[in-house]
Amino acid sequence: MITHIDVDALPLKLLEMGCLPGNIVELRHIAPLGDPLFLDINGAHLAIRRETARQIGIETSATS
Repeated sequence: MITHIDVDALPLKLLEMGCLPGNIVELRHIAPLGDPLFLDINGAHLAIRRETARQIGIETSATS
């Protein structure tokens, strides 16, 4: 779950696509060279660079 974001550092498009506190994030895939990251945020599929992902605070949860 997203806990906080740096609004000034994130592109507006990510905010419009649901990259907001309280929304669920799932890491789907990491590109072979480690960048970009492919995420699912509340049903929206996004590819973002690690540099951008660092501006998004998340709380992890264990899944079974």
